[in-house]
Amino acid sequence: MTSTLTTRRTVAALAALTLVAGGAAAAAPAWGATAVPSAPGGSPTALTNTAHLDFLLDEVSPAAVEGHTSYRLDADPTLTLPWTYADARDGGTFERVGGGPLDPATGDYGQGAFNSDDVSRAAVVYLRHWQQTGDEASREKAYEVLRALAYFQTTTGADAGNVVLWMQPDGELNPSAEPVELPDPSDSAESYWLARSLWALGEGYAAFRDSDPAFAAFLQQRLQLGVAAVDREVLDRYGEYEQADGVEVPAWLIVNGADATAEALLGLSAYVEAAPDDTAVRDSTVKLAEGVAAYAGTTAGATGEAARGSGGAGSSGDAAQAWPYGAALPWAESRSMWHAWSSQMAGALARASVALDDEQLRAPAIVESAQFAPTLLTAGGPDNGWYPSPTERVQIAYGADSRVQNLLATADAAGLPGLADLAGVQAAWFFGLNPAASPMYDPATGVTYDGIQPDGSINRNSGAESTIHGLLSMLALDAHPDVAALATSLTTLDARDGLTVVEAETAVSGGTGAGGAGGTVVTPESSWTGESSWSGSYLEVAKGQTATLSLPAAAGARIVEPVLWQVEKGGIEATPKSQWKAGNKPLGTVKAEVGPQGITAVPGALLPVALDRFVPAGTSALTVRGIGGSTKVDALLVRPTVSSLRASGSGGSASLVQNSLSSAQDAVVGSTGVAQTLSVYDAGGALVDTLSIDGPAAVRLPAAGFALALPAG
Repeated sequence: MTSTLTTRRTVAALAALTLVAGGAAAAAPAWGATAVPSAPGGSPTALTNTAHLDFLLDEVSPAAVEGHTSYRLDADPTLTLPWTYADARDGGTFERVGGGPLDPATGDYGQGAFNSDDVSRAAVVYLRHWQQTGDEASREKAYEVLRALAYFQTTTGADAGNVVLWMQPDGELNPSAEPVELPDPSDSAESYWLARSLWALGEGYAAFRDSDPAFAAFLQQRLQLGVAAVDREVLDRYGEYEQADGVEVPAWLIVNGADATAEALLGLSAYVEAAPDDTAVRDSTVKLAEGVAAYAGTTAGATGEAARGSGGAGSSGDAAQAWPYGAALPWAESRSMWHAWSSQMAGALARASVALDDEQLRAPAIVESAQFAPTLLTAGGPDNGWYPSPTERVQIAYGADSRVQNLLATADAAGLPGLADLAGVQAAWFFGLNPAASPMYDPATGVTYDGIQPDGSINRNSGAESTIHGLLSMLALDAHPDVAALATSLTTLDARDGLTVVEAETAVSGGTGAGGAGGTVVTPESSWTGESSWSGSYLEVAKGQTATLSLPAAAGARIVEPVLWQVEKGGIEATPKSQWKAGNKPLGTVKAEVGPQGITAVPGALLPVALDRFVPAGTSALTVRGIGGSTKVDALLVRPTVSSLRASGSGGSASLVQNSLSSAQDAVVGSTGVAQTLSVYDAGGALVDTLSIDGPAAVRLPAAGFALALPAG
């Protein structure tokens, strides 16, 4: 939750990174470390255990503040809500801490002890746990945490409906945190925390509608107040589009974010199903869903304007998807950014398609789930950020859970059980199928660790966000026992062959003479471009220069996408042009330019471009020659035409293969002596064929399709 940068998206991105870094490195609070209890929090066989989230809860009695109140606050002045962070201490204990430095004289943090983002999502956990299990303790906690959430919402004045982000340990609201977060004050405009509040309020109304009509009516009024803020701050631009580096993007997304809007949609979808007569909120929900769907459809395979091959055998025109490989992007102000955390666009669209009875909303959800999800799994899992290279390879529970939720929601809404099986493979992240090769969730305590660093080390703190999203995944698995059985059985990665990165600064000179010098390695002052990120240094190749980049060994042909700085067409920079070869074989000529800047931070964009032709099998290096302007190469994204993943555990072995081409191709799936059921799916996740195998078997993969071999029986 900390950043001094000026973009709303960067603030949110660094919020996720802060959790992985261990939360606020603050002085110890006034109390000592407390051991997490081991209460089951559910049935003995359930994965969901709310014990650690219960431990994070605390009580405050805030002083009267104009514009901030809650349900029956006069009669019950105590509010219950979770601390933001919990740092690991010796003996398996945790210490609750706030965000930012602690002032020992006042007891205040630079940010606060509690934040409305986590309060919202904690309420969702307790609501879903109560609804799934009938647990009365979770019902009571849902009630209390929702009361606390309502206190953060501003009820009067020009900002009515918006939400304050931070609260101090004594219950004092902190609208302007240090470091600065946008908007500032935090209730002065649309925000992620407004979106997440709508998520909790919507699910809360649906859950309490029949059992406590008076409380439900209060939640309804607060949700309507929040939707009114969205109406005046966001939906006043409904139907308008903006330019973003040459692509038209909807102008009616919360904080210009499909991600924030999607999390609001989760609650609004639950609400409109429970309150079908509220036509005003339904209308706003329809408009928000249209915005998320419009942006997902626009960006699913969009790259630069560079010419691509005209087709033919071995051309990259055969590739089923260019970057971002069918993914729904999160932020309308960047064509170059995807992140796993808060990437619930597909799941929100799937749920909205049911609530609004609009099957068209499922289309981008199905594309992402059936095409991008296998790409991500075979590339290494739910990275914090592809900007556009997999630059931020930290992995956190928020990202893993978002991927699980998307797949299960889309599988349920569209009736595609193959996507549920993919969810099982993804959810195995919590049980050891991850870069740390170690469990990230403990059913005995309810602890979810804060993240995995790129080197595989685990941050063993366990703050609210990690705990919440671990529990949301466990609740989803408990609701899908077959998926849970698969997820808990896969704990070991046996093999993976998917998207990899070759850094351009590793290039070697092309020599002198006709080839010219080999380019210059440049380290930018800041890796952040304003809308994406260099993966480190980059290689600048001037006209007449040639450089060679080594490729990792591979038996088959590969799709290569150079990540290039693409200038604004017609701008002050000369358009970069480059020729690419594998030995003497031409791979393509690239003209690196994009359209008008529009609402993005800077003119131009850092984007991958697919070469005209595949890199042939056995190729060990590529050459790039500048033929115009200055070509800036950040990295190469390299994908096999068939990506694969193989994992095993107590339940046996599982294999995933994905076809990256728009034409069918053959693959081999299975392990010697292992009985499995092999299911083949098309690009839309529909089942094409099922067969029993007991060893390696040839399979014909449909265009852009995938296959899963799972333990037999």
